Amino acid sequence: MELVFNNVNFLLTGAYYTLLITIISMFFGFIIALIVAIARLKGNWLVRNVARGYVSIIRGTPILVQIFIVYYGLPDFGITFGPLTAAYISLSINIGAYLSETFRGAILAVNKGQTEAALSLGLSQWQTMVKVILPQAARVAIPPMGNTFIGMLKETSLVSVVTVTELLRSAQLLIAQYYIAMPFYIAIGLMYWIMSMVFSGILNRIETKLSKAY
Repeated sequence: MELVFNNVNFLLTGAYYTLLITIISMFFGFIIALIVAIARLKGNWLVRNVARGYVSIIRGTPILVQIFIVYYGLPDFGITFGPLTAAYISLSINIGAYLSETFRGAILAVNKGQTEAALSLGLSQWQTMVKVILPQAARVAIPPMGNTFIGMLKETSLVSVVTVTELLRSAQLLIAQYYIAMPFYIAIGLMYWIMSMVFSGILNRIETKLSKAY
């Protein structure tokens, strides 16, 4: 384990990129998911089917294939991204599909009477969604969204295949240098676990706060 302590700064840099990729991908994935969920619920026939097709394709294909398509496939059409940008795009698109189902279920869980009451008070469809439905749906969506977030934290290890030096890639580089594997794998396993526990605690506090009114 002395090798781990001697290279802890390098591993922490990898952990930083893991967190950065997770947070940025979740942010853009959140936006994509919200748009797709509303499109499936409120859009016309064409919009609903486009959104449904997007969710079906992304959820029905491995995330590793999606990363390869963005990084290695799109250059065939003259579209080239750096490793980090490709990681952001592929993970955001992936997480957006999964979160959209979470948001759609949360919105449907809000009593229809809430919508009818808001419309009867003169609120528009958009005002009803933003001011009445979404705040209540957020309370329902937080637990499954937290699970998705933690899952994304661990799935960032897959972007190592496109040479992004996140936590797993950092360990692999050290293993290639010292020809010793177990200490580094144990170290990054503990680091992933600690990050997951921290995020889980934060999300539990948010869930508790949102549930106080109920």
